[in-house]
Order: sequence, then C-alpha cells, then structure tokens
Amino acid sequence: MIRPRRNRRTEAIRSLVGETTLSPADLILPLFIHEDDSDKPIASMPGVTRWSIEGCVREAGVAHALGIPAVVLFPKIDDALKSPDGGEASNDDGLVQRTVRALKAAHPSLCVITDIALDPYNSDGHDGLVRRNADGSLQILNDETVELLCRQAQSHARAGADIVAPSDMMDGRVAAIRRALDDTGFQECGILSYTAKYASALYGPFRGALDSAPKEGDKKTYQMDPANVREAALEADLDAAEGADILMVKPAGWYLDVIAEIRRRTPLPVAAYQVSGEYLMLRGAADTGWIDGDSAMLESLVAIKRAGASMILTYFAKAAAARLR
Repeated sequence: MIRPRRNRRTEAIRSLVGETTLSPADLILPLFIHEDDSDKPIASMPGVTRWSIEGCVREAGVAHALGIPAVVLFPKIDDALKSPDGGEASNDDGLVQRTVRALKAAHPSLCVITDIALDPYNSDGHDGLVRRNADGSLQILNDETVELLCRQAQSHARAGADIVAPSDMMDGRVAAIRRALDDTGFQECGILSYTAKYASALYGPFRGALDSAPKEGDKKTYQMDPANVREAALEADLDAAEGADILMVKPAGWYLDVIAEIRRRTPLPVAAYQVSGEYLMLRGAADTGWIDGDSAMLESLVAIKRAGASMILTYFAKAAAARLR
C-alpha cells in the first residue's frame, strides 16, 4: 500500500524529504534610521525601533552575527530638510550616506542595501516630483523624477552601498540608474528593483515610521493595481531587460501568486517584502495569544520562500534567524 505518511514519520525523515528550506541567509533586515542620538520605539510598528546611526551599526552587527547577510535602510528625514524636489536625497553627507559609511566600516562583509525613492525627502510625500494640473489634479512626473533618482543612486554608491533598490515605480528608472551607475564607475553596484509594488493597504504603519504618507492624493497612478498579475509579468520583463539584478514583489504574503509567476518567467533572483501590515497582523495575533507567534512567523516565511522568493525582507528577520539557528 502506498503510504505518503511514511515520509512524515520523524523529524529526521521530514528534513530529508522537505521541498523548501528557510535559513537566516535568506533574510534581509529592514532598519529605520533618524538623526537623533537615541534609539526610539516606533509607535506605528510595535517591536520595531528607529535607530540612531550608532544604534543601527550595533543592530546590524547583531543581525549579521545571527547569519543575516543584508540590511536595507529607510530614513526618517527631518521636515526642515524636505522640499518639493527632494534634493536632500542626493546629499553625500545625508543621513543614509553617513549610515552606509558607518555600516561598511564596522561590518565589511555585510551587504548594505539602500532605498531609492523621493517620498522620505519630498515635502509632498510622493515617490516622485509633483505637478498640479489645470483641473486641480496631481500628476507625478515620471522622467523628471528618474533624473533625481539617478543622482540619489550615485550618491548612495559613492557612500559604499552594495545594492540600490528603486522603490518608486517610475517607468524606465532601472535602465537610467544602471547607466548612471556605470557611467560614474559603479558597475559593481547592484540594482534590486521593486518590480511589482502594489498600491496596498498594508503600508500604513511603514509610512508612519517614516512620516512619509502623501500630503494629498494617493499612489495609485504609479503603484500597481492589486487586481493585476499579468501587469506584474510585464514589469518583470521590462526590469530584467533594463538591467535589474534582482526583482522584487511587495507585499509578499497576499501576492504569493505574483511571486510564483515572476519566478517562472525569469532566471534572476526574486525578492519579496513582508511589509509592515503583514508583520503587525501576525504580531498582534501573537501578542493576544490567539496564535503561536513563532510558528506562524516561520510558516509565513516558508510560504513566501515556497512561492519562489530567493530572499525575504522582513521585520521578523532577527527573531526568525534566532529560531532557525
């Protein structure tokens, strides 16, 4: 008699026949940073901290010691430095740039990834430059924004970033950033493209962490419609052709089909971002005792990996790495 349960009988057997593996090496830890000298808990994201540069270096070291190979930086910029053109984004002595230099000096083997977008720096809170049309509506300017993103990417590369991650969803920005990096001697700096970034309701806590919510309107003219998957395939083909090194889907857990579709289409590595709303749903249920938090955390990450993700950006990275080790 055929009995599939024979392969589930012991932990040793289950480990031999397991189809999907999850390890600390699959994880990327997002780190929020600010100009303060102290580290502060983020009200909109319980369990997550906004770090000083010194605190960020210390936290990254703890994560790296757990086997996590990479961190990605997200800055909270002082209002006084925000402007309609987001010019602070390409300041070589800006918060992100100084943090990158500190991280690479303290942890040379750590992969440092930086976010490329204007929303933390833009006084309008959008990922691109904003123009008001004659009818009063807002228009996000694509090509003008791409020029600024190229300068931001070059500045991050000069600081020592290993990978830049354009999260803006402007058309053509991967090709433009690749040219800009290559033309200034940064051929080795990689591009992790937010290929399929959906206009999701799950980003609210993250925007609270950065104080980067749009002052007016929404992001639906440049982030993707949650109803679409064929459009994600188109974006993946374009980003790959433009020179992206890694393609990303965001959010992760509600878009496993999109991860799987992009995995089928490309030989490039596929990343997935388990976003703030996903984190808080699991964290909230665990804190009330409604679910086993550690088990649910690991199950959610295995599901993302099973769908085809090569790497996962998650606020659970440290906790998951500790459990996996």
